[in-house]
Amino acid sequence: MTTLKVHNIESAPEAAKPLLEASNKAYGMIPGLHGVLAGAPGLLKAYQELHQLFTETSFNNEELTVVWQTINVEHACHYCVPAHTGIAKMMKVDDAIIDALRDETPLADAKLEALRTITLAITRNRGNVSKEDLESFYAAGYGEQQVLEIILGLSQKVISNYTNHIANTPVDEAFQKFAWSKK
Repeated sequence: MTTLKVHNIESAPEAAKPLLEASNKAYGMIPGLHGVLAGAPGLLKAYQELHQLFTETSFNNEELTVVWQTINVEHACHYCVPAHTGIAKMMKVDDAIIDALRDETPLADAKLEALRTITLAITRNRGNVSKEDLESFYAAGYGEQQVLEIILGLSQKVISNYTNHIANTPVDEAFQKFAWSKK
């Protein structure tokens, strides 16, 4: 049962209507998460802006997926894991990467695994990572900019994951085939 209202354009607060219209135009639908976030127009706007900013970072599609899904899985988000599985497939991310992230198994690519490992450390430890964690990440070929960009991605995911937990947002029909639950 959903515990927060999933708005459509008609039921949304006035300030959220253009934001939902933008979602509909961008995705051909209003994702359920956006419908819930519309209940607080500033939160929906922040989420959309963080999403846009995160997609404009130095990360490629595989790396974006690693950050998003590592956080989604760690937060056990019933909505975001299937949604980002579908998004990763649209972004042409290799199924082996998608499956490893969903199954919480190490990634075959050492650089992507370093990204997964530091993202998990930042998420689990609320930003309190060790010098060794950072040195391992840097040794894999990343830098300070990417540490900060992970925090940007985490900011976006906290909004969506926490909202979905409270709202029990129904998974959109387009992503139901990628249903997931924490093992």
